[in-house]
Amino acid sequence: MIPETILKEKYNLELNAPSEPEGMYTTVVQTGELLYVCGHTPKLNGNLVSWGRLGAEVTLEEGQYAARIAAVNCLEALKNYLGELNKIKKFIQVVGFVRSTEDFTDQPLVINGASSLFLEVFGERGKHTRMAIGTNQLPGGASVEVMCIVQV
Repeated sequence: MIPETILKEKYNLELNAPSEPEGMYTTVVQTGELLYVCGHTPKLNGNLVSWGRLGAEVTLEEGQYAARIAAVNCLEALKNYLGELNKIKKFIQVVGFVRSTEDFTDQPLVINGASSLFLEVFGERGKHTRMAIGTNQLPGGASVEVMCIVQV
């Protein structure tokens, strides 16, 4: 099945044009068969939908949703670069940053929101290695940021 169709049917999400970088970087860089996708925060239509800290203002479920939206933003960047998502052979690595309180230790559970989306949309191709890192601040006060490396 086509990844875009799965996103629509399962999550009622459509891929739009990716937002423009807010700094001096590009959203995707290719070296050989690998694409490095910059970090994305949970934005829908250019608006941040989740800000605050896990363990304080943001619940685990809200953090998982935010990670899922950030993952969709990674897919938007990939589709914009590749033209179609079926060109992705394999997800290699996902890195997730979770803005959290000092005592919050469930960063991996938060980033499961992104990992589960990649697995559900791409099946075996969506399996990846991963890092889930806690931090005290993210751009714009976002609750999560997700980046990935894929093989084409």
